[in-house]
Amino acid sequence: MTKKGLIPPHGGKLVNLVVPPAERQELEQLAAGLPRVALPEREQCDLEMLAVGAMSPLTGFMGEADFHSVCDRMRLANGLPWGTPITCSVDGAAADRLEIGSRVALTDDRDRLLGVMTIAEKYAHDKRKEAEKAYGTLDEAHPGVAVVYGQGDVCLAGPLKVLTPRHDPQFPSHRLTPEQTRAAFAERGWQTVVAFQTRNPIHRAHEYITKCALEICDGLLIHPLVGETKPGDIPAEVRMRCYEVLLANYYNPKNTLMAVFPAAMRYAGPREAINHAVFRRNYGCTHLIVGRDHAGVGSYYGTYDAQRIFEEFEPAEIGITPLKFEHTFWCRKSGAMASDKTTNSSKEDRVFLSGTAVREMLARGERPPAEFTRPEIADILIEWMRNSG
Repeated sequence: MTKKGLIPPHGGKLVNLVVPPAERQELEQLAAGLPRVALPEREQCDLEMLAVGAMSPLTGFMGEADFHSVCDRMRLANGLPWGTPITCSVDGAAADRLEIGSRVALTDDRDRLLGVMTIAEKYAHDKRKEAEKAYGTLDEAHPGVAVVYGQGDVCLAGPLKVLTPRHDPQFPSHRLTPEQTRAAFAERGWQTVVAFQTRNPIHRAHEYITKCALEICDGLLIHPLVGETKPGDIPAEVRMRCYEVLLANYYNPKNTLMAVFPAAMRYAGPREAINHAVFRRNYGCTHLIVGRDHAGVGSYYGTYDAQRIFEEFEPAEIGITPLKFEHTFWCRKSGAMASDKTTNSSKEDRVFLSGTAVREMLARGERPPAEFTRPEIADILIEWMRNSG
């Protein structure tokens, strides 16, 4: 239920697909005799997001009309903004054995029951269209596109009943559902809340923009993504140590809350920024920080494409307000964090470090400059790199 004064969920109602305790035993017994569909990691993440209402107003994986509408016009079939398809796919042979109206047990990769789907639709998975429209490229080197190409050729859709959104979830004390974050905001009296999406440790530029955003909002939700990411990204458990140290030392706990975001990373750039916005609206946030190359990877998207895409919608349609930040850096001339908007310093006065340079320094056991990252964060990353070989 939406707390009084908080932003309404996307579509107006917060979905909850988790069955009540009274129904669990009956559903478990039913599932024991059903065909089983093992969900790969991305779909497991999506199922959890669907189950707890983070993907409201969806009540299941997308049917054909929503799939094509999202690809073609960034909207669900009912007109609500949406960035990328959310699908459950199987190979053709498996689909042939499943009939419309029948039920299937959805499991994780260890064959543990997650929920039951009643099949209302089976339709061809147009992977090429999804890649071109949602990701802006057909290049299989793109990590999100590679996942799409590896999915099944037939999509299943229909009502879901979820028993367990996720077995053995990481960071259970920080795994707050949208209902729980909304309750936390209401308890704190926050009317405006800004979310910060991240899949990396927070460095000084991130710290700067989150604190700038906090100056205009009642509260800040640090909301790191802990679902599936691409090989080479820093593991979630290492990042969480970084966030916890940073919050303990450099943020006011009265105005800051950290909760994990169990979504899979799609690296879809602008389209994913739209999803990140509507999902954070469901969590009760009124603002979302959108920085340079939000949700991007490689050189597939322009530096500020993820900011400009919001101009394609009326503000009330998205509901949540994007806070658009330029690339920030430590300015030696100013003696502070700055951007092109706030300083006239020369390139030589700006502390820029590439990701490659930072990794090389950490691998040598060297802390990057304090103007780039807090020393406590550098030490955690140095330890991780040393132990990971």
